[in-house]
Amino acid sequence: MQFPESWLREFCNPPLTTEQLADVLTMGGFEVEEVRPVAPPFTQVVVGEIKQAEQHPNADRLRVCQVDVGQGSLLNIVCGAPNARAGIKVPCALVGAELPPGEDGKPFAIKLGKLRGVESQGMLCSARELQLSDDHGGLLELPADTPVGQNIRDTLRLDDAVFTLKLTPNLGHVLSVYGVARELSALTNTPLTTPAIAPVAMGSSRVLPVKVSAPDLCGRFSGRVIENVNTQAATPAWMVDRLARCGQRSVTALVDISNYVMFEYGRPSHIFDLDKIHGALDVRWGRAGEQLKLLNGNTVTVDETVGVIADDREVESLAGIMGGDATAVSDDTKHVYVEAAFWWPDAVAGRSRRFNFSTDAGHRFERGVDPDLTVAHIERISQLIVDICGTPATVCGPIDDQQPAMPQPAPVTLRVARAAKVIGMPLTQAQCADVFRRLGLPVSEGEGTVTVTPPAYRFDLRIEEDLIEEVARLVGYQNLPEAAPLAPIVPRVRSESRRGAFAVRRALAGLGYLETINFSFVDEAWERDLAGNPDPVRLLNPIASQMSVMRSSLMGSLLQVVKHNTDRRADRVRVFEVGRVFTRDAAVPASDSTVRGIAQPMRVAGVAYGPASRQGWQGKQAPSTSSTSRATSRRCSARVRRCSSAPSTPLHPGRSARVLLDGQAIGFVGELHPRWRQQWELPQAPVLFELALDAVMARQLPHAEPVSRRQSTERDIAVVVPEGVTHQQLMQAVHAAPSEGLLRGATLFDIYRPKPGGEAAAHMAAAEKSLAVRLVLASDQDTLTDERIDGVVKAVVERLQADLGARLRG
Repeated sequence: MQFPESWLREFCNPPLTTEQLADVLTMGGFEVEEVRPVAPPFTQVVVGEIKQAEQHPNADRLRVCQVDVGQGSLLNIVCGAPNARAGIKVPCALVGAELPPGEDGKPFAIKLGKLRGVESQGMLCSARELQLSDDHGGLLELPADTPVGQNIRDTLRLDDAVFTLKLTPNLGHVLSVYGVARELSALTNTPLTTPAIAPVAMGSSRVLPVKVSAPDLCGRFSGRVIENVNTQAATPAWMVDRLARCGQRSVTALVDISNYVMFEYGRPSHIFDLDKIHGALDVRWGRAGEQLKLLNGNTVTVDETVGVIADDREVESLAGIMGGDATAVSDDTKHVYVEAAFWWPDAVAGRSRRFNFSTDAGHRFERGVDPDLTVAHIERISQLIVDICGTPATVCGPIDDQQPAMPQPAPVTLRVARAAKVIGMPLTQAQCADVFRRLGLPVSEGEGTVTVTPPAYRFDLRIEEDLIEEVARLVGYQNLPEAAPLAPIVPRVRSESRRGAFAVRRALAGLGYLETINFSFVDEAWERDLAGNPDPVRLLNPIASQMSVMRSSLMGSLLQVVKHNTDRRADRVRVFEVGRVFTRDAAVPASDSTVRGIAQPMRVAGVAYGPASRQGWQGKQAPSTSSTSRATSRRCSARVRRCSSAPSTPLHPGRSARVLLDGQAIGFVGELHPRWRQQWELPQAPVLFELALDAVMARQLPHAEPVSRRQSTERDIAVVVPEGVTHQQLMQAVHAAPSEGLLRGATLFDIYRPKPGGEAAAHMAAAEKSLAVRLVLASDQDTLTDERIDGVVKAVVERLQADLGARLRG
């Protein structure tokens, strides 16, 4: 939310500088994100009136203007603006003035000069040249009653500052300039100016029939008919300026008035073209299949969970969000209907995001808008319409005010002792009561307690902790005493058999990976297609339609990072993430750290894309392969096992593997499936891995063994086996042989396949290969004899024959 400081000070003007004011608001719980000047510095720019404008004798697009700047004599100024004409008042930079710096960063100095042979004694300025806006279509025209010669900074109040507040969702009562002033008054003990809103004179008895069919949608609905308005009237400059400094551009006078009151008092309202309403209005829930074309041009389909305002023929407005195009005011509008309502926050929350847009009205209504002041705010809007768009024939009808379900806030009790304990400083009952009186809240006191009845506009005061927060921020966070925590310090030593998550991050960083942090909520398509999860955990109120489910895999987020980088011509990407995933698991109970039915394990995942190493003097770069990620997995103390099909949907079925730890699958590694590589438009296939973090953090501790006093013995054997025998099968068979504990190790050191037609081909089939294995044998008790060694070798060969169909190579 943003607003000009001058507007705030009209309601509450404490004796503070701009910087001090920003600090008070921030320490009061309303973070001031930015304070910026309305206009950059410039000097000697005054209000000038063009008395005469004649065609330049030597240039078709220039005019020679005689300008009165209040110095007695007229200035001769050459100007090329298309709207330079006699009778208008515009900003005039005098000789010696310094305008805001341009692209070179230096101020632009105005000097006496000649343009096409005619002397120019200054410069007439556009809004862009003063850096007030991007409008460069002509001179900035000022109101006709602006005093000639006045400094333009005083005329346009350019020494004002614009505050930008970053408000938390519970601060709906501060989404207006008056709301901020109300809090500022309490924080600084400065009087609050509340302008009186007088009723406008009624000259008509016309009332538009309205029925509130859904009290759970609308608690109060107020409206008034105003006839014979001039919708083509110009919005006053003061209102345009204030709206601009609130970040809102001027549209039309009626729209500007509605927006102005919203920023002033936090009251969203809507103005209908009365002649476009068919019959009466009905405030109700939508019906399945009903459609509405909105003011932003979108056509939406509503259902029974979306509130609407409908007439006898069709839906005319989304309740509390946006009006419809069919009843929008235009230049031809003659009669209008002004509506101000109280919509229940739960009935509005999340509806805008469902349709992929947001509005200022929805932002306020879903946080709560004061239901007590609908009539007063209609009176304020009505007066502005009469003042700005009124004609001699303009008349206002009576206000139709319906209150089917007004909120009834329940009293909340604060225990003074509890507040002192939570805040961590001594408090008296008088201090607590004074805080609530400064905030304008009804207070009653008991023995050690203060009871507050929240006003209608304070939707955030529901429990005792809410009142404690009010006391803390009004007392001042900066006034809290500094005290060392009193707690027993018990060192928690991690078992040496487990490494920390930071050690995993450090290991991956050492391999050249960069850590990324991504949202835990992702696109539902990622879960369905990449993770193969048809039933993800859904969000009740997603912040965006493409972030509607919780992730069950880190792959989608990491692939999006790769896509983001490759779109920006990155040819090599190494990224990883350590994060939580969310899956359905009925066995998970509810506790202080878990949600019933939802498992939330931690995972570590990474992606390698592009060349395996950076470009160097060696020449051609080799692409990343699955061995890159297999090496990473082994650094995490895991074992990689080849699998015949992809362990997870996004992986290539022939270039992927499961990762095992102590025989248990803890993740997968492999190349992205060509289908997804094509869909994500990646020039090369990235290599992925994802592992369970708990398993990766486990590690085997080394243990000491005595050095044998007797030398080991080595024996080599060569066996012929079928081509399909793997290294793992070979080693399992070797170590499964009975060896009386003498076999200490086995290493495959040679693989031989005979050439077709060669000498060895006669002894080996085409589908066979020869494997040479070196056996290491030793004993801690005695020296091995040839008989014992030969017995072990024989047992190994027999085991290979039985398990693998192997035979000794001749």
